[in-house]
Amino acid sequence: MSVPPETSERDESSRSVGENALRLLTVALAHAWQALLWERLWPVLAAAAVGAGIFLAASWAGFWISLPPLGRIVGLALFGFILLASLIPVMWLRLPRTADALRRLDYSSGLAHRPATAITDMLATRADDPVADALWRTHRARAAETARRLRAGWPRPHLAARDPYALRALVLLAVVATFFMAEGERMKRITAAFDWTGVIAPRLYRVDAWVTPPAYTGRPPVLLPGIRHDQPAPGETAAISVPTGSELVVRATGLRSVDLSMTAGLIEEKNDSPTGVAEGGIERHFRIGDNGSLTVRGLPAGSVIWGFRAVPDRAPVISHTRDPQTIGRAGLSLSYRIEDDYGVVSAEARFTRKAGPAREGAPAPRPLVTPPDFALSLPQARTRAGVGQTTKDLTEHPWAGATATLVLAARDEGGNEGLSEPREIRLPERPFTKPLARALVEQRSNLALDVHARERVGRALDALLIAPERFTPEPAVYLGLRTAATRLKLAKTDDDLRSVVDYLWEIAVLIEDGTMSDAERELRAAQDALRQALERGANEDEIRRLTDKLRQALDRFMQALAEQLRRDGTTDARPLDRNTRIIRPQDLKSMLDRIENLARSGARDAARRLLDELQAMLDGLSRNRQARGDPGSGDMNTMLDELGRMIQEQQRLRDRTYREGRDSRGERRNRGPEQGQSQRERRAFGDLRQGQEGLRQKLERMLEEMRRLRQGGGEEGEDDPGKESGEALGRAEQAMRDAEGALGEGDSDNAVEGQGRALQNLRRGAQSLAESMRGEGDGPGEPGGAQAESAERTDPLGRPVRSREYGDDFTVKVPDEIDIQRARRVLEELRRRLGEPDRPRLELDYLERLLRDF
Repeated sequence: MSVPPETSERDESSRSVGENALRLLTVALAHAWQALLWERLWPVLAAAAVGAGIFLAASWAGFWISLPPLGRIVGLALFGFILLASLIPVMWLRLPRTADALRRLDYSSGLAHRPATAITDMLATRADDPVADALWRTHRARAAETARRLRAGWPRPHLAARDPYALRALVLLAVVATFFMAEGERMKRITAAFDWTGVIAPRLYRVDAWVTPPAYTGRPPVLLPGIRHDQPAPGETAAISVPTGSELVVRATGLRSVDLSMTAGLIEEKNDSPTGVAEGGIERHFRIGDNGSLTVRGLPAGSVIWGFRAVPDRAPVISHTRDPQTIGRAGLSLSYRIEDDYGVVSAEARFTRKAGPAREGAPAPRPLVTPPDFALSLPQARTRAGVGQTTKDLTEHPWAGATATLVLAARDEGGNEGLSEPREIRLPERPFTKPLARALVEQRSNLALDVHARERVGRALDALLIAPERFTPEPAVYLGLRTAATRLKLAKTDDDLRSVVDYLWEIAVLIEDGTMSDAERELRAAQDALRQALERGANEDEIRRLTDKLRQALDRFMQALAEQLRRDGTTDARPLDRNTRIIRPQDLKSMLDRIENLARSGARDAARRLLDELQAMLDGLSRNRQARGDPGSGDMNTMLDELGRMIQEQQRLRDRTYREGRDSRGERRNRGPEQGQSQRERRAFGDLRQGQEGLRQKLERMLEEMRRLRQGGGEEGEDDPGKESGEALGRAEQAMRDAEGALGEGDSDNAVEGQGRALQNLRRGAQSLAESMRGEGDGPGEPGGAQAESAERTDPLGRPVRSREYGDDFTVKVPDEIDIQRARRVLEELRRRLGEPDRPRLELDYLERLLRDF
């Protein structure tokens, strides 16, 4: 069935009008639904807001502050009941339906025939009735034309009917007024309602923190401001200075977790087995490597920020207090000052040697043996500031006699090392009087300092084997030289060459000392063992055992010395010098007893100095023994005695010349200056001139004899030990000539001046001659020299006296390891008890004060 064109156009127009009406109706329905919802919800919210306003007004008015804890609980419960009662209607609250919204639109728009409902209605009769359908369509079209005038209107919750006395406005006014009354304390007055201390036990917790510096610093732990449940958090604290590498420990009790944040200067460390932590507690460890901070957040009491300034550990400072001294024959004595901020744990002396210019085409020198580095004794354990002294016997080391650069090194427990200024010194060496022994020691040094000198040393040993009946008449010495030369030729490794170096030393000592070498070596080993025990602070039993061993070695040395003197037939020989001290065995044993008593009483430094003096005395015995066995020592000793008599005679001549000049000037004043010398004056000056001439001739004959002895001993050259004495005596001979000429002219003033110069040079020559006879380089080690300065000084009760002059250390004694461990256990126990919140408050406060003042 076809539809007329006019009918189709009418249907399209009707469809367009319906779509526009539905769109407008949808918007109006949304507004109506929202208005209905607000009308139903706002009364409930207003009631709750009135209750909250009353609570705020009461809080800001100071209501809770004036109530006791029990009253706060009752009041807060009442307000809670009011709030719940006001919110109960929410349980029965229903959301608006579409039909409710349509009715709201029809009612609020004021239009006839319910247009909003009509637009959404459907035809109730059958749809195949064209008349009814046409009427329905017309009805809907008319309703759609009014869709633009549909209005939901404003919500009308009818609060006036619910609150006819406008109490809500009174509550709002009270809130605004009390808001300004509680300025600055608003949150404090609100939270006061929840402060029920005394009725309900608060949550017990605390966060403690402390910094433990490294043990070697000797500094006590630092207790940081902590957090407690009953106190406000300290907030950001002032930064504290702690040593680099200190450990920061944070311990929390009564908390399940702690929010910590750290800066780059701190490094967290694992702690698998914490000690002293209460059950349920938390402990975290951090290492302070640089400036930084640690923050604790999320606690009811607030947050805290701990700041740290890391103080780095400075390197130790070590320096010489005086020039290195020679003790005995080849003992090197070093005196030094050590300073460090936390304490030095070790020090040593290091030697380096500059290699001389290599010959063209020759390889660079390569030493066989290591430098004679040795440890230095410390004034005390972990020395912070003090003066120390160490003596090392370098007799047997191949570097003895070489020129080396000395550097002192000190190291602290933190690994920092400090060095002293380098000093170039000549290492002391043992003097050898026999030419063959000196030659072997020289070749030994050449081989030890340069492995490439092997061929040159071999040629020197072969040369020493020429004409054995003249140079090496003893079979043992000849066989030793032959063995050394053979071992040198067959050596294949550096170890083989080192064994040759040691063997050459044994032969040289055998040639020099004979059978005395074993007893002397045993004595020196016993001295070194006792000295090392004193330096490291050994106990009394070890000191007593080593002292007894030294007594036994000393007895054997004295017996061997007496036996050798008896065998050589020199038991009745007089000393080399009339001023030489005579040492009895009782004196040596008395010194050993004093060393043991000083070490037992704690005066280890004094005992060490006395041991050095004992070594110097024994070295003097060895030198005297060597001088007695030297064929040319008798002539040199005679010269030394003759020089002593010359010095006395020259002194008498000078005194006579001075007196004669004074008498002559008095006579000339009496008789007048125009008169010449009297006969008595000419005779007196003539006698003085003859005496001066005779003394000069004696000195000339002595100088000639000294030249003959040096030429016979093969000691002419730059290193001639008697060259200095010869030069001094030569200047004395020239001064005598000048004085002799002045006496011939009757000039007493110039004569006295020349005789004074002669006397001065005679003394210098005698001193140089005596030193050359004792052995080169032994001057400072003689008793009465450096040893006299380090002799033990005691008070009337026999206790050692300390003095700043000698660099004694007056610092406080550092606690030993046992004391430190005991203190750490006490600290840990205090921290454990402080972390138990169940303890009484009075006890916790006392423990906290203890930790703060520890």
